[in-house]
Amino acid sequence: MAVAFSVNLNNIFKSAPKPDLPDNGYELPGQNGEAIILIHGMTGTPHEMRFLANYLNRQGYAVYCPRLANHGSPIQILQMSKWQDFYQTVRQCYLRVRGQYKNVYAGGLSMGALLALLLADEFKNEIAGVSCLSPTLFYDGWNTPWYSFLLPLAYKTPLKHFFYFKEEPPYGIKNKAVRRRIHEFYSKADLHSMEAVHQYGYPFFPLTLLHQLEKLVKHLSGRLQGISAPVQLIQARHDDMSSVRNSQFIYNRVKSDRKELVLLHNSFHIITADQERNSVAMHMQRFFSGQPYLA
Repeated sequence: MAVAFSVNLNNIFKSAPKPDLPDNGYELPGQNGEAIILIHGMTGTPHEMRFLANYLNRQGYAVYCPRLANHGSPIQILQMSKWQDFYQTVRQCYLRVRGQYKNVYAGGLSMGALLALLLADEFKNEIAGVSCLSPTLFYDGWNTPWYSFLLPLAYKTPLKHFFYFKEEPPYGIKNKAVRRRIHEFYSKADLHSMEAVHQYGYPFFPLTLLHQLEKLVKHLSGRLQGISAPVQLIQARHDDMSSVRNSQFIYNRVKSDRKELVLLHNSFHIITADQERNSVAMHMQRFFSGQPYLA
């Protein structure tokens, strides 16, 4: 993740925040008696899961894609969120559909993949399978800034409430046309820009949320060996934000009898919207239908 520091001391003096954006989570009714919960990434948006949602829905699945807590709120509200807030969004979505389908699956992008695993851990023998897309436990991709190892020091100080990272190219996207559209918004955005957040996510990433991700990873890492649901991991070999080590870490620890690791060759981090998104969707549908992976 290529980033630039931005210190927002104005937060102390800011006037009332802008109102939340309309909730752009969505539900698609299915026909095969099975459902999939899709979970977007941190500072992301349900829009980044839309291609997968439409594809899987055409295969007969009901699809639920909630907007995570405080996503769509001004960034000074989002930055105060805890990882438990995000998980509660996913948990409540599952509880709402629990018992309505013969099988319920979960799939998530980046941090969303970790939340999907937590769901499988809490509701053992209920979640029929988990698809982890670009799971992110460590920011160790080829575009990660050299100073990232210093972040834990900042977590221990009040300064974490005033530091943000601004997303810079390639934004997790290898496709040049998609990247160009994102760049048009991100390059002109200031810290409080909300105009296209519903479509592209937040152009800035609060340091406080990186701290929450660290806490989530610590919590999940101690529970991976208790996960027995089928687990699929899909990651790009050239992921710019998180290396294949993230998927290997999960693969080596979950106790699932059925697990697989699929590597992509022409994408970066946001594989749900990049060059091989169709392959991602097909792999997910194959996995959820019980078919083996023939590498």
